[in-house]
Amino acid sequence: MLIGEVARRSGVSARMLRHYESLGLVRPSGRTGSGYREYSGEDIQRIFHVESLRAMGLSLREIGRALDDPGFTPSALVDDLIRRTRERIAVETELLTRLRRVHATDPAGWEDVLQVVTLLGALGSKSADARQRAALASVDEVPVEALVEAALGEGDPNVAGALRWALARSGGGGAALLAKGLGSPVAAVRERAVRSLAEMPGGEATALLRNALASPDDTVRGYAALALGTRGEADAVPVLVDLVVAGTNDTDAADALSLLAGDDAAADRIAAELVDRLARDTTGASARGRLTQALAGVPGAGSSRALQELLHDEDRAVALTAAYLLQLRDVG
Repeated sequence: MLIGEVARRSGVSARMLRHYESLGLVRPSGRTGSGYREYSGEDIQRIFHVESLRAMGLSLREIGRALDDPGFTPSALVDDLIRRTRERIAVETELLTRLRRVHATDPAGWEDVLQVVTLLGALGSKSADARQRAALASVDEVPVEALVEAALGEGDPNVAGALRWALARSGGGGAALLAKGLGSPVAAVRERAVRSLAEMPGGEATALLRNALASPDDTVRGYAALALGTRGEADAVPVLVDLVVAGTNDTDAADALSLLAGDDAAADRIAAELVDRLARDTTGASARGRLTQALAGVPGAGSSRALQELLHDEDRAVALTAAYLLQLRDVG
């Protein structure tokens, strides 16, 4: 079969067939009397083998080795192809994500496109200063999805704060995206998600924080409770008391309990919760001291009665603290 017919049937151009021949990949078995290349059935089969291996991503040099080296084992090469393919997919996926984000901003012209691309690139910069500047400039120019991704992956505290600020001022959708981070297998990502949610306004963020009170992650529960306390959510009280007992952000937790004790009924409920924890045998001396101090910020008769009872506590430090707090109330 002559080269033109081979090209027509195989779909490989005559020019490429000549290139294969120059590389030694496919040599026609014979020549006609006029000197034209003539391909046998085996030659054509080899052409199809070359094309199949090219479709898998092998280079022409690798194809030559695969077809001509009797001792060649394909497993290592296939492993390398898998690795390269995954890398290529990752690059293409990143490009697709970036293009979608640019498209989501509905740019009016190329200047807008370039501005968004520049900010997206800066959010992924190795420079913390560049990332922080991009976060502070990106409230209206970068899709909230990009801000969330950056916030969940940011380890620098200053940049993380700027990203939380940007998210708190961004449009809708950020809270739901951050909520997905609460289920991450990575503890740092869960913490970044709840801290970002804590700074987001609105009922959606509040509802998600309320759900986070049931998280198995102590850190997530703690930040959710602190945020809910400042929003007047009484559901946060048990976790806030847990923080006081654990000594984790206990001062902030006590302040939140004080804010929640806005009326007599709420104050009495909070005082009862603190007293209940004080009465538990598992509460250590330092924890009982913190619980006693937390009663100082809770107004009303319930906390006063609790402090009066603590005057006779077996733990002298607790009794002295209660006496001091009662004295301050009398002075007030």
